[in-house]
Amino acid sequence: MYETLKEKEICEILHTDTKTGLTQEEAGKRLESQGENVLKKGKEKTLWDMVQEQINDPMIFILFVAAAISMLLREFSDTGIILAVIFLNTAIGVIQEGKAVKAMEALKKITAPEALVKREGMYRKIPASQLVQGDLVKVEAGDQVPADIRLISVRGLSADESALTGESLPVLKTSRPLPQDLPVAERRNMAYMSSQIMKGRGEGIVTAVGMDTELGKIAHMINEVTAEPTPLQKRLGDLGKILSITAVGFCLALFILGLFQHRDMLQMLLLAISLAVAAIPEGLPAVVTIVLALGVGRMVKVNTIIRKLPAVETLGSVGVVCSDKTGTLTENHMRVAEIYANDMILPVSKVRKREFPRLMEGFLLCNNSMLGRQEIGDATELALLHMGQDMGYDRERLLEQYPRTFEIPFDSEKKYMISVHKDSGHETVYVKGACDYLLEKCDYVQLRDSREPMTQARKMKIRLAMESMAKEGLRILALAYRERAEEKTESALMRGLVFGGMAGMIDPPRKEAASSVKILKKAGVKVAMITGDYKDTAFAIARKIGIADSVEQCMTGAEIDRMSQEAFRRKIRNIRVFARVTPAHKVKIVKGFQEAGQIVAMTGDGVNDAPSLQAADIGIAMGKNGTDVAKNAADMILTDDNFATIEKAMEEGRSIYVNIKKAILFLLSSNFGEILTMFAAVLLGLPAPLKASHILWVNLITDSLPALALGVDKNDPKALMSKKPRDPKEGIFAHGGWAFTVFYGILIGCITLYAFYLGGQTYAFTVLGVSQLFHAWGMRDREKSIFRMNHLENPFMILAFFLGIFLQVLVTEVPWLVEAFGTQRLSVGEWQLLLGISALPLVFHELLLLPGKLLGFHKNQ
Repeated sequence: MYETLKEKEICEILHTDTKTGLTQEEAGKRLESQGENVLKKGKEKTLWDMVQEQINDPMIFILFVAAAISMLLREFSDTGIILAVIFLNTAIGVIQEGKAVKAMEALKKITAPEALVKREGMYRKIPASQLVQGDLVKVEAGDQVPADIRLISVRGLSADESALTGESLPVLKTSRPLPQDLPVAERRNMAYMSSQIMKGRGEGIVTAVGMDTELGKIAHMINEVTAEPTPLQKRLGDLGKILSITAVGFCLALFILGLFQHRDMLQMLLLAISLAVAAIPEGLPAVVTIVLALGVGRMVKVNTIIRKLPAVETLGSVGVVCSDKTGTLTENHMRVAEIYANDMILPVSKVRKREFPRLMEGFLLCNNSMLGRQEIGDATELALLHMGQDMGYDRERLLEQYPRTFEIPFDSEKKYMISVHKDSGHETVYVKGACDYLLEKCDYVQLRDSREPMTQARKMKIRLAMESMAKEGLRILALAYRERAEEKTESALMRGLVFGGMAGMIDPPRKEAASSVKILKKAGVKVAMITGDYKDTAFAIARKIGIADSVEQCMTGAEIDRMSQEAFRRKIRNIRVFARVTPAHKVKIVKGFQEAGQIVAMTGDGVNDAPSLQAADIGIAMGKNGTDVAKNAADMILTDDNFATIEKAMEEGRSIYVNIKKAILFLLSSNFGEILTMFAAVLLGLPAPLKASHILWVNLITDSLPALALGVDKNDPKALMSKKPRDPKEGIFAHGGWAFTVFYGILIGCITLYAFYLGGQTYAFTVLGVSQLFHAWGMRDREKSIFRMNHLENPFMILAFFLGIFLQVLVTEVPWLVEAFGTQRLSVGEWQLLLGISALPLVFHELLLLPGKLLGFHKNQ
């Protein structure tokens, strides 16, 4: 609202005076009623709150039950392992908690510590936290804006608002009133808290402090956004509930059956409890945690830092990537792409060195930026300096040859700057600015080696060239000159100008961005560009990269505001470019895609991105140019700020999910085999084929290393990225998972019972353990024959298999272990027989490959 008012109207509303400022007494009263100019935190969680949140999970409850049962069985080593798993999962969860708190702390750090304020007619420095509405504040180059300020006087003032608005270039400020309903990025008479003053100086009235500022609104959104559980967390939670019901049901049924058959009650209780332990894959949370942690280690190698472990897996199910434009899809470095001179548009790459000297020298002399170890100045001016350097010009020598004698700085309202230079006994005037404006001031046009009168036809031709360059998303600056300056007044210098030409600049797309977008499209992942830039500029970049094909796929923040929630939800499915958006728009866009059933990744680097980074399923911050606020709000950080890295990270995420699913199906099918063995034996009235200690031992050798080996398996990248993202509602057992688990569980149970029939408990014990080791081999790829797998790619599986065999041999051959487990020693012939029976899961793996595909057992791991 304040941007639309005149100075006098603002003073009346805020009861202040620009001549004297507020009195100390009045400032004190306002400070007491309004509160300090600081950002407030949301309700903080205690350490106990965070621990409770982590423990309140079905899988953790099951692990506590397993630990209690192991304690009853006096299996203290198992108890210790299970409790260690619970502790590990809880500790990791607590460490990853509190992103909003960290983001708020980072926001506080970027607010200005001091402010130059006028009170009682005197300027003085005070802590920025003591500012109140109505205070008169001065800012100049190098300052950080301490609150939201309505500027009442400016002199060449420009501010970097990129962290707040997403606008990649500094914004030239004005003090005149503006129209209503402008987005934050276009309120050029306002300076916002945390923005950096790049050039000039200004004075303004404080209109908002603390949580009422634009930065405060972002802080409020950060506090309000709640993180949704990841797909993996949801799936494991569902699995925990299923396992709880299954375990309790089977064990209760087994115990009741034993009582009906008049078996020993204590023995049946121990067996039922042992089966409860068998039914619960206590190694699963540890395997998932370790697999995710190893994935984090691998992702560091592809320039990705993961701040939250489940984010690794979630990446694999992302259906939409909402990417910031500047610095992520583009190089964040303005370059001149085309010039217009001598009646033609030319790519800079085709301009010969020292060609068009008047145009090139004018762009270098009418320029206030500097190249060197540190580049200083406006991005568009720096782009012109780089072009001159590439064309073989030395700007310092030019300035020595043609020293500047007079200057009128760039003004945002007039949209041009003037510089006058000595030139062989006379002075030459150069004017650089907006093409539309300069074109109307030019009486002549430079054509080859002569100057010709500026006709309406030539103006039209220049305008058509300007429109053509603008359609390519170029920012255009024109140059005009006058060979002699008689009077050094603005009106005199702007008369009789010669139109020299134009330069079209762009922040070029990253070379890898287009190929990454193409790969993601093939993988069924939509890419949407979200930027604070103008619609035409954004669409031009999006078209070059391959994100959008037509302007109908673009939408502005203003258009979003005019749409109802339902209309926006329908429209968003086909939109690929969002331009001129605010932080609130970004959150709305993310939630819109989520409501459309998509898992959403969001990239960002500024303060304005923090709420949407938190709202997204995966928040991705930039490591090089990102603010601390964005990094603390994100789930992962790209250390190279490169969009192509996201594609590599998603490939890793998909691989990790495939491996976790392998481990889960392996563990559950193996454990189901154990349950079935015991349940079938009791149902048929047979003696118990296994002791409680046998079941716990088998779990020791199969629930750890083989499952972990599956969790670190190597998958084919092309196969991973040729499939569409998983449906977020898809369960662990989708695509034949239940059928697979039941089939192999029945197979393992049957061959264990057959071994029991052949030779008693030792045979059953051995086959149960070793068959699961063979089963793990086949689980590496349910769609590929073991003879076509590269087994050397997974040395952990080789180690897990042979170590498991060795441990199983120990319990049948080492005397004291034979006595402890109640087993019998086996001959070489018996071992051969049992190994042959145990290998049947692998045999069926090969036999079922073709019909398995038809039945859906081996589809989309």
